[in-house]
Amino acid sequence: MGATVRDCRQFYIGGKWEAPVKTSDFQVINPSNEEPIATISLGSSADIDKAVAAAKHAFPAYSATTVAERLALLHHLIEVYTSRINEMAETISREMGAPLTLARSAQAPAGLAHLLEIIKVLGSFQFEERKGSTLMRKEPIGVCGLITPWNWPMNQILAKVAPALAGGCTMVLKPSEFAPLSAYLFAQIVHDSGVPAGVFNLVNGDGPTAGFALSRHPDVDMVSFTGSLRGGIAVATAAAPTVKRVTQELGGKSANIILDDADFGTAVGDGATACFRNAGQSCNAPTRMLVPRSRMGEAALIARATAEATKVGDPFAMGTSIGPVISHIQFEKVQRLISIGIQEGADLVTGGLGRPEGLSKGHFARPTVFSNVRNDMTIAQEEIFGPVLVLIPYDDEDHAVRIANDTPYGLSGYVTSGNLERARRIARRIRSGNVHINGARLDFGSCFGGYRQSGNGREFGEAGLEEFLESKAIFGYETGGAMPFVSPKVPTA
Repeated sequence: MGATVRDCRQFYIGGKWEAPVKTSDFQVINPSNEEPIATISLGSSADIDKAVAAAKHAFPAYSATTVAERLALLHHLIEVYTSRINEMAETISREMGAPLTLARSAQAPAGLAHLLEIIKVLGSFQFEERKGSTLMRKEPIGVCGLITPWNWPMNQILAKVAPALAGGCTMVLKPSEFAPLSAYLFAQIVHDSGVPAGVFNLVNGDGPTAGFALSRHPDVDMVSFTGSLRGGIAVATAAAPTVKRVTQELGGKSANIILDDADFGTAVGDGATACFRNAGQSCNAPTRMLVPRSRMGEAALIARATAEATKVGDPFAMGTSIGPVISHIQFEKVQRLISIGIQEGADLVTGGLGRPEGLSKGHFARPTVFSNVRNDMTIAQEEIFGPVLVLIPYDDEDHAVRIANDTPYGLSGYVTSGNLERARRIARRIRSGNVHINGARLDFGSCFGGYRQSGNGREFGEAGLEEFLESKAIFGYETGGAMPFVSPKVPTA
């Protein structure tokens, strides 16, 4: 007999759990065994209307709170989140397939990291500044629609919720319907933390209905979206008639340049491991490894060994390196792109089509390596979002940089070299929102976002807080209008 299927059909609106206006059941599937683990309801435009109304009602009072009051609220939220972090990790593993070790070490702690960072930012942030007789103010933008994906659920939810709370905004969260249970748990955490009613609201649903209704809603002042390029375009299009602010963190096809003076065994092995982590379902994964043409064979052997040592299986089993991809749809996408790579003439080093040996159920993909890939091939240009690494040869530094920048995306980049100044020089030339030198880890106090089709706007740290604020200039703040108003001269034809 299978595990009990949880009933998670209610939404969190106005500080209470409420039934949907009209029930539309949707089963949440455990990608490891393809069995249902929960039932949610897909929200309608009427549910979004209720949640937005609650956020709008709460905004005047919450936007008027002091920094000290918001800091106290965030500290309490951290306490409650920390007390349930193991439950959060287990929930994430079940709903989206991350190994429990990864969920405990990175997935759940990422949400906590955003809360801790925003407290540091808020404690020193200047919301007001005098410039002559003018007062420059930073004010909360208003009601925010937050739309998040399934691959790093708490990282992406807290990257939005934390700065929104810190800035004095109210919000409606629509998480992915494929991994909504961590968001459901987070709403319980928010409630137990004493966040005022209506400040945070949760409505589950799909993109075409709930996401569309939230994006186009006239009482939503901002939409912050993380997801696919197609989803980002849909959100921006829906939001355009109301001219609201839209920030987007979309896809990536990040280049990992291994320079000829790097420790090749370590650099290639670590790069392949980073590509496969989270089953390749990270927008900033180093999926294009650029290696000197003369060392392609060596790199392929190292990457092959790494892939074949990557244990695929049950996220709750000891020793599992990667779990499944999120869904059958995603599994089929990965299979299609692997097939295209073979058809286009890339050399299949290891992996390939189908599940790993011994796994007959679950959305498990084989860690796959292609070598001698041209950058104009589909597998070098399209985001696969699975455990697939492509090795691309380059001739010299300039050639490597050209390849790295020859992509519609621009989210992350990676450079490894035995010479730090050389790596810095290359990093400056890569057209992406962030670059990792010699395996440097993500910095939650920096900023995160991309160039070109990787989106617009930034998350994390002070840059992330700024996205939820409007700038206001109050003229004559010091002089009270003592300076005479002079109309600007308008040139005549």
